[in-house]
Amino acid sequence: MSSQTIATVIKMLESLPDSAQNEVAEHLRNYIAEIQDDIRWDGLFKSSESKLTAMVRQAIKDIAQGKAHPTDSL
Repeated sequence: MSSQTIATVIKMLESLPDSAQNEVAEHLRNYIAEIQDDIRWDGLFKSSESKLTAMVRQAIKDIAQGKAHPTDSL
């Protein structure tokens, strides 16, 4: 994001009454926190993707061999 874009957003915020500025700031904090959580989850998933794939393949194999049965609990 360019500094020009940030400057524009700041000018827009400054044009609002203080109470609205606080409300927007709170929304932005929450939104940024959600994005950070998504980034963390994506990283965790990518780091364990091969393990998850191996587990799925093993489960499919176990089901095919009658060692396990699919559940309908989901």
